[in-house]
Amino acid sequence: MAMSRLEEELIHMLVKHKQQSEPTYMPSPSSQRNVVYNESVVSLDNESAKEASSKTSCSDECGQYIVDLVPEHVIPDIKSIAKVMFASDYGQEFCEAFIGVRKEALEQHFDILENGKLSIEDVLKMEWCSLSTEMNKWTWSMKIIFGVYLMSEKRLCDQVLGEFGSVNSFCFLEIAKTTILCLLNFGEAIAMGPQEPEKLLRLLDMYETLADLVIDIDALFSEDGGSFVRLEFHKLLEGLADSVKAAFNAFGVAVSSNGSLYPFPGGGVHPLSKYVMNYISMFPEYCRTLNLLLEDQHSDVANLVSEPQCGPTASLSTSCPMACHLRSITSSLESNLHKKSKLYKDEALQHIFLMNNLHYMVQKVKGSELRPFFGDEWIRKHNAKFQQHEMNYERVTWSSVVLLLKDDNPGSSSLSKSAFKEKCKGFSVAFEEVYKNQTSWCIPDPQLREDLRISTSLKVVHAYRTFLGRNPAHVDDKCIKHTVEDVEKLLLDLFEGSPRSLRNSRRMMKT
Repeated sequence: MAMSRLEEELIHMLVKHKQQSEPTYMPSPSSQRNVVYNESVVSLDNESAKEASSKTSCSDECGQYIVDLVPEHVIPDIKSIAKVMFASDYGQEFCEAFIGVRKEALEQHFDILENGKLSIEDVLKMEWCSLSTEMNKWTWSMKIIFGVYLMSEKRLCDQVLGEFGSVNSFCFLEIAKTTILCLLNFGEAIAMGPQEPEKLLRLLDMYETLADLVIDIDALFSEDGGSFVRLEFHKLLEGLADSVKAAFNAFGVAVSSNGSLYPFPGGGVHPLSKYVMNYISMFPEYCRTLNLLLEDQHSDVANLVSEPQCGPTASLSTSCPMACHLRSITSSLESNLHKKSKLYKDEALQHIFLMNNLHYMVQKVKGSELRPFFGDEWIRKHNAKFQQHEMNYERVTWSSVVLLLKDDNPGSSSLSKSAFKEKCKGFSVAFEEVYKNQTSWCIPDPQLREDLRISTSLKVVHAYRTFLGRNPAHVDDKCIKHTVEDVEKLLLDLFEGSPRSLRNSRRMMKT
């Protein structure tokens, strides 16, 4: 009866004095970003990528610290009950009561952190949106459970049962076992599941979290009884490493194999370009991990990327495994964009499309933490590429239009009125055709759009003004449909992505 009364008192004390310490669940920044590629929507937008550059680790918010699960002044009373019950050969009853209360308390914390007890089958069947949330919760729970609760639970067991030898480690293991198995099962299900590209960031978070905790796990379960915990978590770490590599490779394959049946409207920045560049802009946050995991594939990729950044004179940043892999991915993107450009029947629009997308790639590299990994040589090279497409556009579009204004008889002072009128008519028809088509084309970047308008204007307006200046006698409203000022203003309508006709242009044309 006395032992039964002590057992009840033990349970009463543990429950009554249980300290409430539940950290608020805080999703990691990467959990806010969906990275599934879609032709019509790129859900990983520029703003999200900007947020990613200032990623704060969850471990900073819930770093390892020990809390008092039971107030210090209660510990001596619990130890006294333990000594009496063990001395009276009721140690097993004490352990069962102690384990039962503390196990329930730990599992309550686990539920508060919203990490459901999902089976492997449940995990493998989950839709990506739900799975992404659960992966993020697992990362948070690992940091909280191992970094706070199990550390604190181990200290409580040491305080109460430290003098009872192996009983101490046995009780701690029994208290933690169910929660640990839940975490392990979920992690194993993720590691064995298909590794699509969109999982990469979550997998990196999971891997880094476990890699940071594995030393503490080894220390918490250093006794023989906890060897299976150590072994299982080390196996999981290897499985997550393989999953990261598989998802990274799947990302590269997805970029190179992404196909389109129809040209992207207006020749603007393709969703694939946004998806790839915004996605990889988050990789520098995981540089150390990716360099470690991609090291075994480094030489093969470096040989494929025939750029000086991978050579013997390259800097540490540009020659590291992650950097070479990133340039390999953007090289695949470029090849894919060239294939997509061939879907346009108009050669000029092909150049606009490639100019837009290459310019976008350069700007994303220059304006993010990607720059050290690509290097200034890559930026110079790709600046030259999109500038070449800009010049090719002007040649394909405007050379034939300007050629209509060429003087057929350079030796004569001016054209006949009929010849002048014919050339004006030919120029107007050609110009209006360009206007009709290219107002629907799109150059999203304001500075790039302005630069191309200026260079086009310098070429076309100068040629038109010179042509009219050579034939002042014939310049009148009957011969000229568009004045020089008209042409200058109409050029401002190009590349806005909204089709226009001369009837609804900024200036009503004369008939």
